Formats: sequence, C-alpha cells, structure tokens
Amino acid sequence: MTVTRPYHHGDLPRVLLQAAVTAIEEAGPAALSLRDLARRTGVSHAAPTHHFGDKAGLLTALAVEGFDLLAATLTAAGDDLLDVGVAYVDFAVRHRAHFEVMFRPDLYRADAPEVRAAQERAGAALHTGVATLPPDRAEPGEARTDALAAWSIVHGFATLWLSGALPADVEADPRIAARTVIRRLFPPP
Repeated sequence: MTVTRPYHHGDLPRVLLQAAVTAIEEAGPAALSLRDLARRTGVSHAAPTHHFGDKAGLLTALAVEGFDLLAATLTAAGDDLLDVGVAYVDFAVRHRAHFEVMFRPDLYRADAPEVRAAQERAGAALHTGVATLPPDRAEPGEARTDALAAWSIVHGFATLWLSGALPADVEADPRIAARTVIRRLFPPP
C-alpha cells in the first residue's frame, strides 16, 4: 500500500502567485496556465481554480499586487518627480511579470473594485511627484495632463527598456539611463 503525503504550502494563493510570476518571466502572460501552476507547486489541478476561479482571476490578483507594489515603490521614492520616475522604471525592471500584466487589462478583470483601488493608489503616488513641479514647469489647472505626460515618459522608457528596443549604446543600468532621459524632459529648477 502506498501512502500519499498531503501537501502543505501554508499560504497556497501566495505560492501560486509567485509561481505565476516565475512562469510569466519565462514565457510571458499569454502562455500562463493554471494546470502548469498546479504542476509547478505540486498541488492538484483544481487547487488554483479553488483559490482564483480561473486564469483571469489569478491575473487579477497579480495585477492588484503589482499596482500595490508600484504604489509602495513610488511612495518610497519621495516627492521629487525625477526620483519617482526612476523608481517607476526600476519597478518595471525588478517586477517585470507584474508590469507585463498590470498594463494588459484584457488579461484580467480590470473593472474589479480591488483593481481600481490599487490603480488609484499607484496613480496617487505618481501624482505626488507631479505636484512638486516648479510653477514655471507646471501648467495651472493641468495637473492631470502633467501626470499623464510624466507617466507616458516613464512608462514608455520602461517598455522600451524591457523590450530591448533602445539603442545599444544606452547606459546599461536602467536607473541611470532613465534618470538621464527624464532629466532632459523635466530638468531641475
């Protein structure tokens, strides 16, 4: 008679999310499957479904986690727009799997209240940096547009960095390269 030992992960949803991060880093979010996550974590094929419902549910949880991590990263950077921008790029590089999911709302339940709340927290952290623009650099009454411009710059740079689309002679450290680019567009007073 064979004795089967039950698995014990403690916090299986956390373990599944971490396995999803690894899988996405290896093959991208489109290739992710709950069956593969079950295999990677040594649980039954039904376990991921029990915790997340389906792939969109798991990716919703990953997006929420990503936006919360981004908000914490931007908040820790302080209120200087340049530092916040560099922190954004650094986040994208260090949390590539989250970044790849967060900005693909077709992959998860973008209208879920927890997603919207996490997005708002991340957006508020970015707006803090924009609020510190000197009066001669900020457009009166245009804080939303200024924030969109800042986000477009740092998100665009992060996306170009991650895709390997930047010229070969760009600085090898993404933080240094981002600081140089952001400083050109938002020079210190």
